[in-house]
Amino acid sequence: VGWLPQMEASGFTFRGDDGKPADCLDILKQHGMDTIRLRVWVNPSQDPRSGHCGRDETAAMAERAHKKGFRIMIDFHYSDTWADPGKQYTPSSWAQHAGSGLEGQVYRYTYEVIRRFMEEGVCPDMVQTGNEINHGMLWPQGKIEDSYMHFGVLLRCATAAVRAANPSIPVMVHIACGGQNDESVYFLDKILSRDVKFDIIGQSYYPQWHGTLEDLQHNLNDLAARYNKPVIVVEYQ
Repeated sequence: VGWLPQMEASGFTFRGDDGKPADCLDILKQHGMDTIRLRVWVNPSQDPRSGHCGRDETAAMAERAHKKGFRIMIDFHYSDTWADPGKQYTPSSWAQHAGSGLEGQVYRYTYEVIRRFMEEGVCPDMVQTGNEINHGMLWPQGKIEDSYMHFGVLLRCATAAVRAANPSIPVMVHIACGGQNDESVYFLDKILSRDVKFDIIGQSYYPQWHGTLEDLQHNLNDLAARYNKPVIVVEYQ
């Protein structure tokens, strides 16, 4: 769904069960979808696969989905393009910032984007502060190597900005460790020790990297019981 504006701009047509052209969101709603997860990139290109999804386009998409009755989840990548465990590139316009300067950028940007959505009449139902951040974010400053210190501060700034924009919005921390319990527990214990405040645990599950369905089930059950927080698989294959 995050690709929908690009696909529509490229001429894609979506059809319902009757074979007639229809709005993709209407088709999804008819088939039981109730929540839309939308990524937001800082200064994206217009590339049809790795671009779009700037704050204005994503805010417009959120408003469109909200009017159709969907709940909205915002996925901050804190990058100009895809962020995942193998790449967490700092936005080009933030490259001159370091230390507290970069931390301030994260706080201001997060706050401003959420307020932008709210100006459109859409209060996000959930906000994800970073995408698959089990190796950190905003590299090199926020890359997890021997220490979680710098990453922990950046993540605290992001979650604090969500609270400042609207304290009622649940905050998700999203990692890519679907069936990897030891790795999940290690990461979550580390960020909790850095006083990161969050409400929901998000996981990606891709079996070629993250284990079997039994591994996934064990991990999710353990995390829910261990941390007393909801757990959501937000990406899967």
